[in-house]
Amino acid sequence: MNKKINFSKFFKVANIFSLLAVILSLLFLFFKGLNYGVDFKGGTLLEIRIENTNIQIQDVRSSLNILELGDVSVKQFGKEGDFLIMFEKNANENKKFISELKNVISKKIGSAVNFRRVESVGPKVSSELLKQGLTAIALALGAMLFYIWIRFEWQFSIGAIVALIHDVVITLGIFSILAFEVNLSIVAAVLTIVGYSMNDTVVIFDRIRENLLKYSKIKTNEITDISVNETLSRTIITSLTTLLALFSIFILGGEILKGFSFAMILGVIIGTYSSIYVASPVLNYFKVTQKTLLRDDDL
Repeated sequence: MNKKINFSKFFKVANIFSLLAVILSLLFLFFKGLNYGVDFKGGTLLEIRIENTNIQIQDVRSSLNILELGDVSVKQFGKEGDFLIMFEKNANENKKFISELKNVISKKIGSAVNFRRVESVGPKVSSELLKQGLTAIALALGAMLFYIWIRFEWQFSIGAIVALIHDVVITLGIFSILAFEVNLSIVAAVLTIVGYSMNDTVVIFDRIRENLLKYSKIKTNEITDISVNETLSRTIITSLTTLLALFSIFILGGEILKGFSFAMILGVIIGTYSSIYVASPVLNYFKVTQKTLLRDDDL
């Protein structure tokens, strides 16, 4: 029953910090928005290989400046000479467009260019993908809320859903601030973050519930400290091993996996923090005690 770290001492400071972070994220999301990729706003994605491996990314980008392509993004990935080009113009609108583009790039950079992949996404498809992505996130949050409501008492459910919304909003807010591209892989990352954060929260909630029933004369904030400390080693080991894998992907996985791995890294860090400093304080706010649990069980 000995607590090592007094987590509840920092609840108020952490809650103020979280509230400010959520407000700032919402402001950026509302006024600046997200940098949607081809998946969500439509356009064309090209995967090219240039025979002259000395060609730099700025050379490829400058070769596209004379064309009316809309917003253009050029990334280097894989081995030298491989580039990923994304732009707003839809290649399906003009059958000869791709061959003309290939000739222009080859002429400007002075090297043969091989178009390895060409993908076009229309505005109707992209809007449907965006709606489906938002629906998937909303359904995941709803399913998690239902699970916690059945598994624990309603106070725990509110704590869990507040933590999940906190994690998703701040993650998307950081993507908005940094103008990182948001595509389908980021939606997958957000859904994974929801699952990871919920798993961590459930472990702590389960221990809090056990200790509330075990120690009837101890205050809720002290029970929280005891429970978090008892699960701390598990939380640290799980988070560190996950982060090691994610940092490896972020550093070595190339440009295509950078957004996904970055979102996951943010999610693990923020999710671990919210399990302790967002979800747990909600129980203190509602003054959950042993009597509360026994009364709800009787119902």
